[in-house]
Amino acid sequence: MATLNIKDFPDPLYAKLRERARQERRSVAQEVTRILEEAVEEPELHSILELEGLGEDLWGKVDAAAHVESERAAWD
Repeated sequence: MATLNIKDFPDPLYAKLRERARQERRSVAQEVTRILEEAVEEPELHSILELEGLGEDLWGKVDAAAHVESERAAWD
């Protein structure tokens, strides 16, 4: 496994990092590794088709075309 050394690391930033690691019950090295993993991860791509059915509880009884028309009319 590789080793990473950081020179001139600001003390205030290290203190925040140490506190964050403590809150997450990790070592500072584990917390830095986790932060870097999150920073370089490729975002998971989703299909727009996954949205199908979302919001039915809010919009199920609303006529979409009528709603859009009323919104457009309010712009004038």
